[in-house]
Amino acid sequence: MSALLEVKGVTGGYSASHAVIEDVSFRIQKNEIVALIGLNGAGKSTTIKHILGLLEPQKGEISIAGRTFFDDPDSYRHAYAYIPESPIYYEELTLWEHLELAAMSHGLSKEEWEERSLPLLKEFRMEAAKDRFPQQFSKGMRQKLMIMMALMVQPSLYIVDEPILGLDPLGIRTLLTWLARCKEQGAGILMSTHILATAEKYCDRFIILHKGRIKAQGTLDELRQSTGMTGHSLDDIYLHLVEEE
Repeated sequence: MSALLEVKGVTGGYSASHAVIEDVSFRIQKNEIVALIGLNGAGKSTTIKHILGLLEPQKGEISIAGRTFFDDPDSYRHAYAYIPESPIYYEELTLWEHLELAAMSHGLSKEEWEERSLPLLKEFRMEAAKDRFPQQFSKGMRQKLMIMMALMVQPSLYIVDEPILGLDPLGIRTLLTWLARCKEQGAGILMSTHILATAEKYCDRFIILHKGRIKAQGTLDELRQSTGMTGHSLDDIYLHLVEEE
């Protein structure tokens, strides 16, 4: 079965003279949530920036649904939605206008984006903030704006970078419920996170990145088998792998 996202032998970084990640390979299929986990500086953000098309690999190739960024940048970007760790917004646009802008960039009709946006506003408890500007929001509210913009466009692939940071417990539950729903509807989701208990509960597979290389990847059962840590949690396995060195 062809992968929704394929990262094949990617080496890269921010300069040609220094590689932050080396020979990174993994796949994301439809109908699955995959956690990308690693210590600070392990290369998670660099990997994500290569997938987004913001960095060009020194070696290797990245494709979404068989198409690379260099084949057709616009089609490549339209195939994914990105939820950043730090909210990015326009001070002069209201929440509702942000949603409209995201819809226009993905070619959605007025009827489509309004129909999709209203349930999101309700479930994320942002209805009262619909006509307010993001600079008036808390960090958690700004993060909800980024999440709603991504969920509203309904792409085949979601790239989610530390989405839980700044969210209240109800916001976390709503986000995870929506991501599970997207998975059931056929989307693939790559989620970078430090919250391993949440990853273990919601994710189907795990990619452990350490010092720019993939240390291990697979389902929890596969990681238990490969490490000999039968019955242990993802947290235990992760700490064992990164502390080996």
